[in-house]
Amino acid sequence: MGDSNTIPRLWPDVPAPHQRAFADGGLWPTRTIADRAQDWAQSWPDDICLIDPMGAMTMGQVWREAMALASALRARGLVRGDVVAFQLPNWREAAVLNMAAALSGLVLNPIVPIYRDAEMRIMLGDCRARAIFVPHIFRKLDYLAMARRVQAGLPELTHIFTVRGEGGDDYAALIEAGAALPSAREAIDPQSISMVLYTSGTTGRPKGVLHSHATLGRIIEQSAAHWGLGRGDAMLMPSPVTHVSGYANGLAMPFVVGTQTVLMESWNADEALALINRHQVVGTVAATPFLVELAHAALAADDALPALRFFACGGAAVAPEVIARARKAFAHCAPFRVFGSSEVPLVTFGWPDDPDLAAATDGRIVDYQVRIVDEAGHDLPDGREGEILARGPAMMAGYADPAQTEEAIDAQGYFRTGDLGLRDARGGLTITGRKKDLIIRGGENISATEIEQVLLTHPAVADCAVVAMPHPRLGEGVCAYVVLQGPAQAQGLATELAEHVAQSGMAKQKIPERFEMVESLPRTASGKIRKDRLREDIAQRIRQEAGG
Repeated sequence: MGDSNTIPRLWPDVPAPHQRAFADGGLWPTRTIADRAQDWAQSWPDDICLIDPMGAMTMGQVWREAMALASALRARGLVRGDVVAFQLPNWREAAVLNMAAALSGLVLNPIVPIYRDAEMRIMLGDCRARAIFVPHIFRKLDYLAMARRVQAGLPELTHIFTVRGEGGDDYAALIEAGAALPSAREAIDPQSISMVLYTSGTTGRPKGVLHSHATLGRIIEQSAAHWGLGRGDAMLMPSPVTHVSGYANGLAMPFVVGTQTVLMESWNADEALALINRHQVVGTVAATPFLVELAHAALAADDALPALRFFACGGAAVAPEVIARARKAFAHCAPFRVFGSSEVPLVTFGWPDDPDLAAATDGRIVDYQVRIVDEAGHDLPDGREGEILARGPAMMAGYADPAQTEEAIDAQGYFRTGDLGLRDARGGLTITGRKKDLIIRGGENISATEIEQVLLTHPAVADCAVVAMPHPRLGEGVCAYVVLQGPAQAQGLATELAEHVAQSGMAKQKIPERFEMVESLPRTASGKIRKDRLREDIAQRIRQEAGG
């Protein structure tokens, strides 16, 4: 895939055309995460930066392991610009791998552990990965066997390394071998591509999102500044580190601002409660269900978590009631909604100082320019719903597929998010739905999010998702999937919920015509509800009922 003086054709020119203004304007960090990590390791080598069930790691330990791993990978033939994938849980080794890649100019490809052969084959083939790190066995799944199956059809995937496994291709063996080798440290351009991260694929084939050292550094700096984070502050990270939020705030932030990351391999609200108290955690960024469960656990334990200052949640629609209820459970914590995506991380940063705006909006626009446009692309005034377009110094360089980049980013450099929303006079942004989530009933557009927010105010409803279903006369009807709160009785509840929506004052056509009571909703690793699966499910149910 190239030598130490070339970058594979997969990556765009740096900076990409829509990013040149940010580069020219001095809005990007001029140093990589590796440059900063070296400073921490030299000045404060004993500062703790990572904590997991195996214990704590200091800045000095991470730096030494990363240097050794970088040397070992170079000895295996991996060079600057090569793609190294990893499909790991929230393990400390992921942070060391991230640092090693930054040291030597390798491009990381994080893959969430829930993916299997089909998704892996698409992603690894698309980015032409040369190596992958996987657990040998994790939660009874043999990831090494899966990687070998996938490798058979991918000739460029020449290396499979295990983590917490055994043998010469295991992480521990690489560290030991690399420690005896010359340094692999290279001078890396901060504007070069450092990551290709695949979208969740809720609407089709996953897309490879390209970020540089500079764009990721920018979002980390902005997050830390807005949330008041600094040296020694502990952040809980239950979100997958293979997702942009978990990566930026979990794996990378300690080496930019000196924070500590408390890693959770899997979410458990009671365990999170204990970790927050034990390590005096000040904040976290996680999916909305985690906030709901943490608040419930805090109330049940009569523990208001006095150290916790903020909980930023997003990744899915968040009803105002969720934020309001959670705020009452904590002593000093400000829960708030944020909005962003892999392509445009954190367009908003929430309202930690305003409970009403924190609950009613998806946050204040920070470091991005945002347009709200109609179907024809014309700008709409504040208060009018339209598609959200965003551009800023933390946005992606593009997709791995240039054709997808051209489709997603307009001539002015704005990313078409596909989300619907409105802006207010204070710069707040409220998400109202997805363009593809609109239900078109008899030619009239219906917002699924609007109905969901009403349903969530009913005491029997723990979670819900509203989707379009086939309708013989109107084209599409309204179906609500509902997760019940506790031991609520489903019998007769559909009628009660329909009446609840009607009493909210909504138009009659917005009342769900069908309710499906389920134990849980399908979600991506980032917490987004898989509405594509729900639409397929209800369509299949209707076909079966019709004898089709």
